[in-house]
Amino acid sequence: MTGIRYVRGDATVPSVKGVKVIAHVCNDIGGWGKGFVLALSRRWPEPEAAYRAWHRDRAANDFGLGAVQLVQAERYVWVANMIGQRGVRTGGKGVPVRYEAIGTALDRLAGHALELGASVHMPRIGCGLAGGRWSRVEPLVEERLVRRGIPVTVYDHD
Repeated sequence: MTGIRYVRGDATVPSVKGVKVIAHVCNDIGGWGKGFVLALSRRWPEPEAAYRAWHRDRAANDFGLGAVQLVQAERYVWVANMIGQRGVRTGGKGVPVRYEAIGTALDRLAGHALELGASVHMPRIGCGLAGGRWSRVEPLVEERLVRRGIPVTVYDHD
């Protein structure tokens, strides 16, 4: 039995009270322009601007696989830019998802969520452009967030 709540809808519009963190997976090369990030950018400019600055200044910060950047988008809404993808899918080099990095990022996200008293909302992270399998990601979400008492909702877009 899973502790994750599954709903149909838009992960950028969580319909619960309280502080919310919208979590998603980013690549490690500074690319922002396909997939779920487009929905984020339609709603708020801050997550993209922060990600681009984080990547640009990476020599002086923690940008890299497994890192998390928390960006406030509204009073009670934060976006977690999580680096869980090596590059982007090109040719026959295999999928860019990095499960270990997603696990590390979820661990870090858990600390932030507990500090904020927030619930976490996400699409099926790592399973779109990153090419991952939810059967591998779901246990990471369970172990790193749900078992620590953090409410998690996963959104399947209509």
